Amino acid sequence: MSQVHQIEFQSPIGIVEITGTDKAVRSILFSEKSRVTKPFSPDSPQVLKDCQQQLEEYFQGQRMDFTFACESAGTDFQQKVWTALTDVPYAETVSYGAIAKAVGSEKAVRAVGNANSKNKLSIVVPCHRIIGANGKLTGYAGTLPRKEWLLRHEKACSENQSV
Repeated sequence: MSQVHQIEFQSPIGIVEITGTDKAVRSILFSEKSRVTKPFSPDSPQVLKDCQQQLEEYFQGQRMDFTFACESAGTDFQQKVWTALTDVPYAETVSYGAIAKAVGSEKAVRAVGNANSKNKLSIVVPCHRIIGANGKLTGYAGTLPRKEWLLRHEKACSENQSV
């Protein structure tokens, strides 16, 4: 069994906890802690350092894609949903229904929402880009204000890129 490591860093919208092994990141989650208690250290695996660096670049508007190794555990259906989420382009949104259709289960909108809520790779597997059929922001494990911030951030960065 691989040893599990965790680091934290301060993002513009709160502390981000990164958990993983020597080989891959397993989770990127927002924390409600008031301060960083586990910063990157010399004992932390390189993959966690790469993850933190790429997320910091994302928050600075300098990165739209991620290249570090990550892995997630879930059912076959959850894996299909998470893969479909990674197909949603940066700064764009789609509905839960569109994801259900993309995974071949058009009527499984609630199941897509449930799979979305189980995603442990925030931002990298962009569950924040999924919205209600009516265009409203709904459900986000990282909190709706963070979801709104992420979408506004991506839109602003995308507009700056196209100028």
